Amino acid sequence: MSSDIAESVMSKTIITVNSVEAELATSVILDCRFSLSDPAEGERLYHQDHLPGAQYCHLEQHLSGTPSTHGGRHPLPSSEAFSEQLQLWGIRESTPVIVYDDQRFAFAARAWWLLKAVGIRNVRLLDGGYSAWKNHHKPFDRRTPPLHPTQHTQALTLSTDHLVDYSKVKTLSDQQEVVLVDSREAHRYNGDVEPIDPIAGHIPGAINKPWQEITDEAGYIKPLEFHLRRWLDLPESQQVIVYCGSGVTACVNLLSAHLAGKTPDLYPGSWSDWCSYQLA
Repeated sequence: MSSDIAESVMSKTIITVNSVEAELATSVILDCRFSLSDPAEGERLYHQDHLPGAQYCHLEQHLSGTPSTHGGRHPLPSSEAFSEQLQLWGIRESTPVIVYDDQRFAFAARAWWLLKAVGIRNVRLLDGGYSAWKNHHKPFDRRTPPLHPTQHTQALTLSTDHLVDYSKVKTLSDQQEVVLVDSREAHRYNGDVEPIDPIAGHIPGAINKPWQEITDEAGYIKPLEFHLRRWLDLPESQQVIVYCGSGVTACVNLLSAHLAGKTPDLYPGSWSDWCSYQLA
């Protein structure tokens, strides 16, 4: 990918605080703050203050389906449910959407990926998240804005072009015909500790690219050159599948890969789904 194209992809994906301020009136803003240890925390923070006009986007209510025996802790929502929610938020195919969190894209990237996967063309993530907005002393609001539902010109369907399930991952892994990228922290990948899922470790053969590496400590995206280097060592001839614990923070790595001009597949069930089959 040429440097000009790469810079264009970056500018169409990441938006700065100052640029957001100029687009508040013309974009749908989604506040994706969340905590896996306290699922109510993000919404509490939203009601304390948020970007003017922002709607709250809940990981488990809006960006996930209902967990089952298999499929992982945060399965993808159905096309129907997600499409209905986008209608409530007033999002159609051509609507500019800006998403943010305050966890280094951990949850905003899931929203970004899902929106792109149903065909929403203009979706950007706020660089630095809500802390960057507050640190720049930008205006905020405490009110929940009214909904302005819209009707889609055609049904929005979640594309399955870059999705794989347990069966596919198991087959490719056994045949050593895939590059598996585990997005979790190194200590979880190594199996030193597992605070959430019933088994520690990783899918056999997987390499580790922790999702936190794509931003600095303050949550700002690292320079484009970092992302180009990050995915350079993966062979073009092999399928690349990205996973994490439950298919959420894997989307942060998919964001990084997108900036580098790559389109790996997502294993949405991830390690939590893999574990469910090992325990069956």
